[in-house]
Amino acid sequence: MKFGGTSVGSLERVRGCAEIVAAECARGDQVAVVVSAMAGETDRLLTLADNLGFGLGDEETDVILTAGEQISAALMAMALTEQDLSSRSFLGWQARIRTEGPPGAARISGLDASPIKHAMSDGWVPVMAGFQGASGDERLRTLGRGGTDLSAVALAAALKGACDIYTDVDGVFTTDPRIEPKARRIEKISYDEMLELAAQGAKVLQTRSAEFAKARGVPLRVLSSFAEPGQSEGTKIMQAEEIAERRIVSGIAYARDQARIALRGLNDNPGAAATVFAGLAEADIGIDMIVQSPSREAGLSNLEFTIDRRDLDKALVRIGESEARDVSSETGLAKVSVVGLGLNRRADVARILYGALHEKKIGIRTVSTSEIKISVLIDNDEVENAVRALHAAYGLDNA
Repeated sequence: MKFGGTSVGSLERVRGCAEIVAAECARGDQVAVVVSAMAGETDRLLTLADNLGFGLGDEETDVILTAGEQISAALMAMALTEQDLSSRSFLGWQARIRTEGPPGAARISGLDASPIKHAMSDGWVPVMAGFQGASGDERLRTLGRGGTDLSAVALAAALKGACDIYTDVDGVFTTDPRIEPKARRIEKISYDEMLELAAQGAKVLQTRSAEFAKARGVPLRVLSSFAEPGQSEGTKIMQAEEIAERRIVSGIAYARDQARIALRGLNDNPGAAATVFAGLAEADIGIDMIVQSPSREAGLSNLEFTIDRRDLDKALVRIGESEARDVSSETGLAKVSVVGLGLNRRADVARILYGALHEKKIGIRTVSTSEIKISVLIDNDEVENAVRALHAAYGLDNA
């Protein structure tokens, strides 16, 4: 059972989560708990490091950041003790989570979990601090954005159990209810659909944790910690084959503040584009919506792609080293994505998308597709209109 930052955002909320754990234990299940830092705590700790000239990616910053989850784990163990449960907190290294990779963005390379297993077999409810582990040289490492979800899924895999992700919403919805009040909770969704929704901007679950769960076959649920114990219905995430009813479209996701970069007159050789993307990869800049087309001049091509706006300046420095004749960029853009298992080879899906956006006079800058996703790049200020239009056009208002 994993509880996020908003779920443990105050002592009252910690006690509420402890009641949910106690109810689960009362049903006879063996439970391990993973917690995030209290809401806002990671930002506060990062500000302390920033004031001394250190930031993400520094070893000492990682030591500071792990303190947030450490506090939450201890408080949760205390709250469980109030519920007459025997409980004990564990830091990531105590649970034997091994990591590789740089500070601030490490990856889990191994999880022994024997201390957690022993605690459970002795009747304890272990509470593990998420978001952290230890490197090969025994230095603390954090797992990057959404790292506590990843910690929880990895622990569930090591224990050969299921993983319940408790957050501030009752599951995965067809789109953001703050934009479209008619959004509906999805009862069941495939790992692949969840991966696409998360990658395209849905914030309910982190991409790496969904990938890990799929690879290890960990059953996932997303539930609300703000409901009364046992009252959250949530969303089950599973293999596509286990879902009897296949929807054409499952949800609409969006991501604001995108930037588009265009390189004109790039050498028409795969090696030239590879060099561009290698530089961006070294800077840990995520790439999306790649479009390559021939230039009017023989032997040259044009290359466009999108990135998060916050990475634009860093990306332009890297791209400045390319041999493109012209490099330009554009901001104020957003990505809206239609996701569903039924999209594959359905021409009417594209027809509906273009028709719905045309009716609202929303211009499309770039389009990218996969077997279960169509994404369009539009102006930032058209996001809400686009989400509502597509949600209605695909019949999700009545899902």
